[in-house]
Amino acid sequence: MTKASLRSHWEAFWERSRQEGVGEVYSNAGRVHRNLRRITELRGKRVLEIGAGTGRDSFPLAAEGARVVQLDYAENSLSILREEAKGYGVEAAPVRGDAFHLPFRDGVFDIVFHQGLLEHFPSTDAEALLCENARVVREGGLFLIDVPQRYHCYTLIKHLLIALGRWFAGWEREFSIGELARSAEKCGMKVEQRYGEWMYPSLLYRTFREALKKGGVKLPLYPRVPLLTDIRSAIRLRLLRTSLPLYTGISIGVVGRKPQRATVKAKGAVS
Repeated sequence: MTKASLRSHWEAFWERSRQEGVGEVYSNAGRVHRNLRRITELRGKRVLEIGAGTGRDSFPLAAEGARVVQLDYAENSLSILREEAKGYGVEAAPVRGDAFHLPFRDGVFDIVFHQGLLEHFPSTDAEALLCENARVVREGGLFLIDVPQRYHCYTLIKHLLIALGRWFAGWEREFSIGELARSAEKCGMKVEQRYGEWMYPSLLYRTFREALKKGGVKLPLYPRVPLLTDIRSAIRLRLLRTSLPLYTGISIGVVGRKPQRATVKAKGAVS
């Protein structure tokens, strides 16, 4: 089997999303925004989202005063992104480009991140991708990488669908938190934060919802039970700060900082 996730897969996916409504695509529960805010202020920061998709991960950053640039190579993605930005009331700065050859000079961004991108490339390509992405982070800046976590039942389902040729993205892999941290470090990042996230709503509910939708029955995207939903949300947020979701969640991420270069003493300077 060819290990490839092609542009054609993504153009087709975003075209289907446009037809069905982007609201039918589950969000990432604001985890990029939440985990960046734990480390840094966002106002005034120059941010690059790579593989931006709908742009919903970076719109909250823009709403908080960050200057956001969103890059993707799928034209259908960028078209949806422009429309979604209007709904969020933020300015979009979409750029069509190649994540392996970014059209930006070295060190121009305070924060670079991607969610749902790295897993679509085999290890050698992924390392080249990360190092190119790290190139445009300024010294002292941050690089967030968010990927699927390996040890989850979702992984088994995904690889079965890949084997059957029915996976929407063509091909995909996953990571352990240690593997992800080492990948960031290989490209010169010092990992300062690791996080995990559970799937919400659950995989069981999502599967049940999709089955009913094919029969013409449409359940809410996010089911809500008064009081119970609020209690569960509060518990989830507390547990997300522990190490538990790093090994049981659907997604994991690391935030690395690009080190400052050591100041070279002038020749003949006295210590």
